[in-house]
Amino acid sequence: MARGKKTIILESIKMTGIADKGQCVGRDETGKVVFVENAVPGDVVDVLIIKKKADYQLGRPIKYHEYSNDRVPHFCQHFGACGGCKWQHLSYEAQLRHKFDVVDNALQRIGKIPVGQLLPIMGADPTVYYRNKMEYAFSNRRWLTEEEMAQGLDKEVNALGFHRPGAFDKVLEIEKCWLQPDPSNIIRNTVREIAKEQNLSCCDLKKGGGFLRNLLIRVTTLGEVMVLVSFGDESPKLIKPFLVEIMARLPQITTLLYCINPKPNDTIFDLETLVFYGKGYIEEVLGGVRFRIGPKSFFQTNSRQAEKLYQVVADFAALSGVENVYDLYTGIGSIGLFVAGQAKQVVGIEEISAAIDDARQNAEVNGIANTIFYAGDVKDILTAEFAEKHGAPDVLITDPPRAGMHPQVVNMLLQLACPRIVYVSCNPATQARDLQKLGEKYAVLKVQPVDMFPHTHHIESVALLELKNEAQ
Repeated sequence: MARGKKTIILESIKMTGIADKGQCVGRDETGKVVFVENAVPGDVVDVLIIKKKADYQLGRPIKYHEYSNDRVPHFCQHFGACGGCKWQHLSYEAQLRHKFDVVDNALQRIGKIPVGQLLPIMGADPTVYYRNKMEYAFSNRRWLTEEEMAQGLDKEVNALGFHRPGAFDKVLEIEKCWLQPDPSNIIRNTVREIAKEQNLSCCDLKKGGGFLRNLLIRVTTLGEVMVLVSFGDESPKLIKPFLVEIMARLPQITTLLYCINPKPNDTIFDLETLVFYGKGYIEEVLGGVRFRIGPKSFFQTNSRQAEKLYQVVADFAALSGVENVYDLYTGIGSIGLFVAGQAKQVVGIEEISAAIDDARQNAEVNGIANTIFYAGDVKDILTAEFAEKHGAPDVLITDPPRAGMHPQVVNMLLQLACPRIVYVSCNPATQARDLQKLGEKYAVLKVQPVDMFPHTHHIESVALLELKNEAQ
């Protein structure tokens, strides 16, 4: 270890795994964890420590002694600047290995309960152009790379792209993004050109104001395309010509919407969305179920991989047609509707009322009559009285947000003692925490990791639990 007055440099640290937000993990000579940006597992690096805590250190590499055999060339021109797809320089096979280890480590270190079978991770195909939803921001301050600054380019210009991590008021202008299939890139770049031609102002994220705020693009495997533009104020003389020109140049768009957002934040869930062209929604089919997706709908952002994920849930649920199924954190009812054909009844609960409206509508569109959906916080709705009213569940599916289930919900599941639980998680750490608590009554028979988002640290995990007496 080399030390200066104000610097700490750790020498020849071997990177061994991946962590949150695209960081690598290693350990110093004392065994303390070191999180390192911009490296990949297998690299041996000297690390400049930029943050030191009691139980970990955070740093960045300043010298590479060895490069990992799993390193590959990154494929995006914006890699390292936009903040997304942080594992492009790690082979996909290695990404899957390390994501599997993330699930395995969480189960062992946090869950600390036996797992009957940890199944091989289910990889994604394709690994690019897999997202069905992308959101972009307008800003009057463009983020410049070091090369652009050296060229003397002006940062006080309008831009459309991604918020730069660590610089909320600046936007990195994107020419080509590898996350969403055509015509996404064409739409974004054309909208930018129209805004420039019509001399429209962009959002000032520091001072407020500005006409153009956000652009949302949703696509489906059926070829339908939704675009929503958020404006900072209601100016019909500006809005109509802008939207007319978008439709004139981009006939691929099947529905065009807009909203007025004068608020400090970008969320649209509390705003009215207005239809300028088309039916106001797009449609997707998963497992024979047709879903209507509106601008505010909660829908898995990788349609192809979502179908695989839902099939894992259905396989774990092992429904025979006579079961009463509870679907907690149901969203727009996607999993519940996916399995409804194999169940006697599906009862879904979701906090977001707009999502429940979508769930009910999707049930009606598909002629699925054996579902009941409730809007409200799961911890408040799922009670003994609720179970008495709707019948005790034979199978319970839960797909909570990253924070996992509220302790009150976990306690209720223990009280209900449903014979089989299928727990879907986007955060193996909080899933493992909940599994440990449920271990009081349940055995974990299987866990299936599923990669929904290649080149990121995110990983889904599906666990099958059975009452211990049932499992035995």
